[in-house]
Amino acid sequence: MSRSLADTSLWMREGTALLVHTAALLDETAYDAPSALPGWSRKHVVAHVAANADALANLVHWAVTGTPTPMYASPEERAVGIEEGSRQPGARLTEWLRLSCDALEKAMDALDDDRWTARVLTAQGRTVPATEIPWLRSREVWVHAVDLGTGVRFGDLPADFLTALCDDVVARRGAAPGAGITLEPTDAPARWHLPPASDENGETITVTGPLAEITAYLAGRDHCVTTAPGAEAPALSAWL
Repeated sequence: MSRSLADTSLWMREGTALLVHTAALLDETAYDAPSALPGWSRKHVVAHVAANADALANLVHWAVTGTPTPMYASPEERAVGIEEGSRQPGARLTEWLRLSCDALEKAMDALDDDRWTARVLTAQGRTVPATEIPWLRSREVWVHAVDLGTGVRFGDLPADFLTALCDDVVARRGAAPGAGITLEPTDAPARWHLPPASDENGETITVTGPLAEITAYLAGRDHCVTTAPGAEAPALSAWL
């Protein structure tokens, strides 16, 4: 599906509201509990998403001023910031998350039609127009709201966002780790295909399940999809 700036801006606002609300309900014990991401507590997740808002605000500044402003000084600085953030009290993390989200949204309000088309560089080294910033943020807030492990599921996320996310992940993955994979949601008309890793292998596996589970599978999260014979779907490599 095609996604417009209006779509991604709405998804960003809705996902941000959910994430901030979910984090605000965590007490210190709940914050210190493991998240759904291996090796990360819920504090790690919130620190990461708060730092991501600050980093994307750098890209907004780049678009507004024309001055190159990378998201992060280096991958090492990014990792250190998350680790340091994970050692903060929960209340301070919640406040950082709220303030960073508000600051990012306010910064975006300064973008006019010309600035939205300005080119910026993502942390993955892709040059994109500033119109991609709300989409990048949408992915962060919605997926990590699930990763907090407090009960939010992919099935709670907007169906049009899930479809757009599947489009995005499939485009980034490029190929399957072996045989080709056709992904067929049981509750949506969309369909995706990951070609085989080798041109010599023409075999294709069909993976089915609800759209939410297909999305979770593509994003490398816990899922309930199966292959056509009912077997377990092949494991996928990291998404980002």
